[in-house]
Amino acid sequence: MICFPNAKINLGLNIVSKREDGYHNIETIFYPIALKDALEVIPSKDRKAYRLFQTGLDIQSKPEDNLVVKALNLLAKEKHLPNIDIHLLKTIPYGAGLGGGSSNGAFMLNLLNQTFALGYNEEELHQFAVKLGADCPFFLKNNPAFATGIGDELEELNLSLEDYFIVLVKPDIFISTQEAYNQIVPKQPEISLKEIVNMPIEQWHMHLHNDFETPIFKNHSEIDKIKQALYDKGAVYASMTGSGPSIYGLFKEKPTVSFPNCYVWKNYEQSL
Repeated sequence: MICFPNAKINLGLNIVSKREDGYHNIETIFYPIALKDALEVIPSKDRKAYRLFQTGLDIQSKPEDNLVVKALNLLAKEKHLPNIDIHLLKTIPYGAGLGGGSSNGAFMLNLLNQTFALGYNEEELHQFAVKLGADCPFFLKNNPAFATGIGDELEELNLSLEDYFIVLVKPDIFISTQEAYNQIVPKQPEISLKEIVNMPIEQWHMHLHNDFETPIFKNHSEIDKIKQALYDKGAVYASMTGSGPSIYGLFKEKPTVSFPNCYVWKNYEQSL
């Protein structure tokens, strides 16, 4: 069976407080986008529990560190699974604030549950996803959601960007998530993101912010320049997603853009 794990963008990202466990409580809105990988699971006659075949973008990591393998191992502790071959085609950039690895892990949970009729319900899969990573639970249902906690507490939203073109630019810059968090002073937002996204999108730029932008733009002015360039091209809203470095812009009309590592589509619903 094959599936197509997709990426996400963050509509606003507030770092609300530091937790006793060392993590941070956040407030953000996850929105699925059409940039996607391909993931296939095939029963194998090999004696190994799994073999991972990865193509596309070169992700420098050991197989056992890949979230699709971690998802497999979580379920294999609870249920008997046959030996399988895993084929993963990577097109979502790694370390880009797009949730590509988290998406792979969540889709793997759903894929194994369906392929081998494991019988897990939504809440049980959610608990497995939380163990994989904070962003993983979102990708189980893959609908726009208001996220709190460490990103694992989700409230689905009636939100659609179907009338807008989305432009995504991924500069060739690495941002350390830990370094990004170390430069943030947590604070409670004055206005909830749920209220802001109900405003006309033309007003979002006055209220909808990503807390990571200030420290990251200070150290990487080229990312700020990409954001400003998207506004210059006519974006009604532009922002960095996650802890960066990817920048996206929302456009009413299809823009002419020429950035390296740039993706353009109408919306998630029409593109998948």
